[in-house]
Amino acid sequence: MMKWKFHPGASEEYLEATRHYTEIDQKLGLAFVQCVELGIQQITETPLCWREIEEDIRRYLITRFPFGIYYTIENEFILIVSVMHMKRRPFYWRERTKRSRHKNPKAEHRASA
Repeated sequence: MMKWKFHPGASEEYLEATRHYTEIDQKLGLAFVQCVELGIQQITETPLCWREIEEDIRRYLITRFPFGIYYTIENEFILIVSVMHMKRRPFYWRERTKRSRHKNPKAEHRASA
């Protein structure tokens, strides 16, 4: 299982979506977290399994919620670029991949369990 990191923007998206679903219903918020965490676990176990949608960018679709996890496979970790709502602002995350490749922004680190 590979280690993984959130891009800071992806971390904020994840927290914002979690807050949104929790405000609707606490159990719904918990279900969202469980789905995202399961997705991250599956990505770290088999990172090449999910479709490459652009050069070096892969997408894991969350089945119960309209979200996708966009990620890149770096040398020593998975970088989660976006936890994106699939019906809003497509491709805004592209700029994150350019910055992460060229400027190496600080990314929130999460070790695999």
